[in-house]
Amino acid sequence: MSNQLDAPPKDNVAVVAKRARKSVFYMVLSAVGLMFVAPLVWMISTSFKTQNEAVTSTSLIPDSLTFENYAPLLQWEGKAPVLRWFFNSVLTSSLTTVLVVITAALAGYALAWFTFRGRSLVFSLVIGTLFLPGFIFLVPNYLIINELGLLDSLLALILPSVGGAFGVFFMRQFFSGLPRELDEAAKLDGAGDFRIFASIMLPLAQAGLSTLAVLTFLASWNDFLWPVYVLYTNSKLTLPAGLPLLQSTYIANQPLIMAGAVLASVPALIVFILVQRKIIESVAASGIKG
Repeated sequence: MSNQLDAPPKDNVAVVAKRARKSVFYMVLSAVGLMFVAPLVWMISTSFKTQNEAVTSTSLIPDSLTFENYAPLLQWEGKAPVLRWFFNSVLTSSLTTVLVVITAALAGYALAWFTFRGRSLVFSLVIGTLFLPGFIFLVPNYLIINELGLLDSLLALILPSVGGAFGVFFMRQFFSGLPRELDEAAKLDGAGDFRIFASIMLPLAQAGLSTLAVLTFLASWNDFLWPVYVLYTNSKLTLPAGLPLLQSTYIANQPLIMAGAVLASVPALIVFILVQRKIIESVAASGIKG
């Protein structure tokens, strides 16, 4: 009898077990989070160290905080015009984002809401290109850009990205999730197709458009291979393509390179922070529907 009285209630045991599982779960999440954050922290820390300290010390806190590594980055001309590269990246990433969002919204809406001959074939081709590795388009895109006479120009960075299949697929899935009754009600009120698209569908698709814009901006901002492929003039490079020029032939100046990497990361982080709520809303509202 006494053993039964001393035994803990089953509810208490279940609560303790649930708390233990939660603790383990949060510990695993924290460990994974640290794995992603650690390189960023190391990059920022190294950018404020002297070159000697960066080589000899593994501490994340610099012994002598210095901003000297950021001074060489404030150049518009010269061998490493980082400010010009930064401007080129902002310009090309912004224009690419605007054009991709416009074309993807138009194509995605047409594939989702209009019935026409060959629609399934077009959508299948869009899906099919998503499964192809990106590098196989390098040579065809290069030949097309060369034929157009656009090599070594910023247009060579923008045009190949405008008709991306992912954007069309993403927006088609998003528009497919909107209720059909909206279209029917608008047509009863006398609205045309373009007015329905511009006045009703686009405002409802803000979360999807924002998500696509962020993904496109980040992809364009971080692109390294294609700019190196088509740009030859030093001053026309983008920031990711130009940063390797900060490294001398024989000695790697780690703090200087990390300072450049910090500069390259700031716009991407700002864009993500500003629209992260839209991204979460987009995923929660629509997902990727078949």
